[in-house]
Amino acid sequence: MSQLTAARELFDYPRYWAECFGTSTFLPTSRAEMLALGWDSCDVIIVTGDAYVDHPSFGMAVIGRLLEAQGFRVGIIAQPDWSSAEPFKALGEPNLYFGVAGGNMDSMVNRYTSDKKIRREDAYSPDNEGGLRPDRAVIVYAQRCREAYKQVPIVIGSIEASLRRIAHYDYWSDKVRRSVLLDSKADLLIYGNAERALVEVTHRLAQGALPETIRDVRGTAFVVPHIPANTSIIDESTINDEVVQTVRMTSSANAVDAFDQCIVMPSYEQVVEDEVLYARASRILHRETNPHNARALVQGHGDKILWLNPPPIPLSTPEIDAVFDLPYQRVPHPIYGDKKIPAYEMIRFSVNIMRGCFGGCTFCSITEHEGRLIQSRSEESILNEIERIRDRTPGFTGIISDLGGPTANMWRLACKDSETESKCRRLSCVYPGICKNLNTDQTPLIGLYRKAREIPGVKKVLIASGVRYDLAIETPEYVEELVKEHVGGYLKIAPEHTEKEPLSKMMKPGIDSYHQFKEMFDRFSSEAGKEQYLIPYFIAGHPGTGIEDMLNLALWLKDNGFRADQVQSFYPSPMSTATAMYYSARNPLSRVSYDRGEVEVVKGTVNRRLHKAFLRYHDPLNWPLLRRTLRSMGRTDLIGNGREHLVPRTQYSVLHKPKRAFRTQHTGLPDLPKKGPGKNRKKRG
Repeated sequence: MSQLTAARELFDYPRYWAECFGTSTFLPTSRAEMLALGWDSCDVIIVTGDAYVDHPSFGMAVIGRLLEAQGFRVGIIAQPDWSSAEPFKALGEPNLYFGVAGGNMDSMVNRYTSDKKIRREDAYSPDNEGGLRPDRAVIVYAQRCREAYKQVPIVIGSIEASLRRIAHYDYWSDKVRRSVLLDSKADLLIYGNAERALVEVTHRLAQGALPETIRDVRGTAFVVPHIPANTSIIDESTINDEVVQTVRMTSSANAVDAFDQCIVMPSYEQVVEDEVLYARASRILHRETNPHNARALVQGHGDKILWLNPPPIPLSTPEIDAVFDLPYQRVPHPIYGDKKIPAYEMIRFSVNIMRGCFGGCTFCSITEHEGRLIQSRSEESILNEIERIRDRTPGFTGIISDLGGPTANMWRLACKDSETESKCRRLSCVYPGICKNLNTDQTPLIGLYRKAREIPGVKKVLIASGVRYDLAIETPEYVEELVKEHVGGYLKIAPEHTEKEPLSKMMKPGIDSYHQFKEMFDRFSSEAGKEQYLIPYFIAGHPGTGIEDMLNLALWLKDNGFRADQVQSFYPSPMSTATAMYYSARNPLSRVSYDRGEVEVVKGTVNRRLHKAFLRYHDPLNWPLLRRTLRSMGRTDLIGNGREHLVPRTQYSVLHKPKRAFRTQHTGLPDLPKKGPGKNRKKRG
């Protein structure tokens, strides 16, 4: 392992001298607010692509309040006009650094649909207004900060920087881009949950350290002129087997002698020229995600070397409790007046109970950002937050909208043996099956649910986060508790597909697990005397999915009486394993080579539209395309006007009415089932 700084307790640092100013009601966003606090300057200024909401679900609030608790004066510049550097001077020159964040979402994912169409709305902006942040916000904001105050260090972070920390395929430009650290010209990149690294870095800068001397902090990335002296190099820059060699370089003023081992990945130039090497780089990165055994990664970018330290050590339960217990106002900053911020409206009555995900779904980037080791809050901290919502959040009616996180039911789940966990390099604890070393007991979660709904003033506690159903069925008592007490008519789960090949590329369980969960769900709903429905989500166009797979999924939907109102198409977001499959047509889940592991990839508007059409087989607009496709597949037996057919023979036929309708997109509510024919219902023609 590299000689990295030990994981210091998050609140064990001596407070900075500016703690004498006390706690601010809101972190200041203007000079007037600074003057009201008695400040002549800020120590740290956070620039963010989101509206400023002082709530623990918003990154700028978490980082700002955490640094405030360390004694630093923190200001916020939220959604500045990036056409000039002037808005970046609004709070003056920071004493320590600018912290640049794209926001809670990658700015490109936020602005563009999977079909690369511009979204008109932005849920993280006042009144849902789109266009208030630039494309590639981290790069643009960093450039403007540099223009405003050339000498001030810049530290970049947030999910946008985290998922672009190495050379990465960029779906919107359809090319491989350099690490965002080089394009932004920032001094330091912090990836993942940033608390540990940012507190350490801030205190060091406050003590007079220069950014270029901070090289031993986990969860950071930086540029070096060459690999440090006396470093053992594991060279994986080609398809050949690992070659370990020790290099001894002449020490220089720029050399950093704090590391004893690193893995050399294929360089930026190599992955641009060779798609197979891109897949290999992705495989290396994902293998080195366990903070207990991950090694430093090195990737050449021209005459510069990008160095990634291993991931941060997860926060302990007392530490994460303390982060969530900071003095958030739990509302948007008053500068927004009566304007609504949809992302806040969605979560203001919800409680985040954990971080991380060990599912490892290849299309998802949670593991790359938050890690696969679950960081759980204590029961006491969660229940206290519910009481704060009850007492302080405007408009509370007694309904807690969610107790969850990346997944609803991974709270307190972990490896049974710490030594085994420290050596594990599996990408998922639940694929291809649930690991025998994983504790799957969800009875503590049952106890949490019961205590939450017993709090005076709480009428109902709903679970809105996605339930990992293959885990849920391991504890039938949990499913019973969930279904009978915490479902508001609909429960979302994500099978994503029904067929083996795409599911294997997603690292998702087989559809049999869904059927087991559905049987429990229906049985417990019946026992409770409730009419409740599962809302399954499916992805169109995921790597590894063929036309036959989509046809079989469409037939499954029809047989089970589902209509997809909206369809989720595969979105190649930065750094995910599925994106590597999409770009390289190789499978990084197994050893990568030139002569094996090819993956079927769905590219182009026509092919993506066809995959979506199968999910919306009931839409008349899709019938002509589906008829042509079925004929080319030799499946004319599925064209006709009977209940056994997928699409009608003519454009004027009426489809058999399904049992219920649902939306497959992860945002939005399900359609209500219609009871009875209704007087004014018109037939579709």
